[in-house]
Amino acid sequence: MVESAWSVLPPIITIVLALATKEVYMSLLIGIFSGAILYSEFDVFNAVVTMFTVMADKIGGNVNILVFLVILGIIVAAINRSGATHAYGEWAAKNIKGRRSAMLLTSFLGMLIFIDDYFNCLTVGTVMRPITDKFKISRAKLAYIIDATAAPICILAPVSSWAAAVGSSLPEDSDLDGFALFLQTIPFNLYALLAITFMLFIIFSQKDAFTMANVIREGDSTQVPEEYRDNEDHQPIGNGKVMDLILPMAVLIVSCIYGMLYTGGIQDGATIADAFADCDAAQGLVIGGFIAFVFTALLYLPRKVVSFTDFCGTFSQGFKAMAPANMVLCFAWTLSGICGADYLNLGGYVGDLVSANTGVAMFLPAIFFIVAIILAFATGTSWGTFGILIPIAVAVIGTEDINMLTICVAACLSGAVGGDHASPISDTTILASAGAQCSHLDHVSTQIPYVALVGVASFIGYIVDGITCNGWMGLAAGFAVLGCIMAGIMAKGSSVE
Repeated sequence: MVESAWSVLPPIITIVLALATKEVYMSLLIGIFSGAILYSEFDVFNAVVTMFTVMADKIGGNVNILVFLVILGIIVAAINRSGATHAYGEWAAKNIKGRRSAMLLTSFLGMLIFIDDYFNCLTVGTVMRPITDKFKISRAKLAYIIDATAAPICILAPVSSWAAAVGSSLPEDSDLDGFALFLQTIPFNLYALLAITFMLFIIFSQKDAFTMANVIREGDSTQVPEEYRDNEDHQPIGNGKVMDLILPMAVLIVSCIYGMLYTGGIQDGATIADAFADCDAAQGLVIGGFIAFVFTALLYLPRKVVSFTDFCGTFSQGFKAMAPANMVLCFAWTLSGICGADYLNLGGYVGDLVSANTGVAMFLPAIFFIVAIILAFATGTSWGTFGILIPIAVAVIGTEDINMLTICVAACLSGAVGGDHASPISDTTILASAGAQCSHLDHVSTQIPYVALVGVASFIGYIVDGITCNGWMGLAAGFAVLGCIMAGIMAKGSSVE
């Protein structure tokens, strides 16, 4: 069962069940248990032990992310309780002229927060949700915009936690400069570039198609999912102003950046680039989140924006607000662990398939792109995907043909982001839903068709890359295909909001 075609079964079971039943938690649990059963060779008791062993390891290894989410939930609850969100919404209603401006501001903020995709998803959703609700922009659309400016932006930013992860994915015995190679892949990362372009087209055209149009047409565009409804019931009770929202968020951004630099050794003499390359992003977020929490308390309590009792009441409220995201993340991490190298080794199976079928050199970029999409979609992790495939690309192509290696590494990154973008069990997909407080399955079902369109354009671009051995030709081809797709949506799409 290990490192075989059977290792693909647990993520497939999870995804099919989630889409069919619309019950994410149960689907993930069944997928996890099916993987444990396969690994234990149908020994039920051993499967249960394996399942909870993996869960404990994964939660323990990612506890900083869970703590950061809770701290962020508390900060958001405090801002809402202070009345600052309400004041910000009234200001936005007066100064933001229309739906298009609200969506553009959302995308701009998402592009501005390029340091880390987790932080991006939750911060953008928190700040922009009251504004998009004012203009009756659906939460599914908000979640899509958040998701399209999270991982795609981070994978293009030289200074981000993602750049560090890519650099560290090169084989240890390689003489390549990981950061320099990452910089060379940026203009050839077709999915990221085309996804951002397509998202901006959707905003400017105000056209929707496929499931997005159906979901918006069939229901209340700003309906709050049941799991978030308790959090919405708390009305602002303080006398907060717009600055009571802006200042905590600004401190949160700055302190999180500093937290990452601190964990990377900036105070020990490391350069900014080296500090980002060596940082512990999750620990940096916790440090930054705690600093912002303390700042928010000192900003609100002496001025009596909220009472001490009301401020303390936001602790449980913030925890409850993040409970759905935390639960899905814990289950998704466990599924990823069951499929990981220490258990079913799905990545090893896919890696062997790639290594055994690379005879046609001209199709290598397209092959790496498709395999990366499939692997990231099935496992819900883009970092794990390019961590598996980049060493394979280096081994297959070698370091002599740096041009083709750059294109193939870009294809690995591109496919990893594309598969992650579409996967229902991806961290960023889950957090985009949480940030927008949108039904997770609504977000997944509305986003997948758009991801597929951008993926087709990217795939054709990588075919051209391989045939011409010229990344710029593939970039032009990808944009040309995407242009045809956008023209079709302009002609056939609908303005349903």
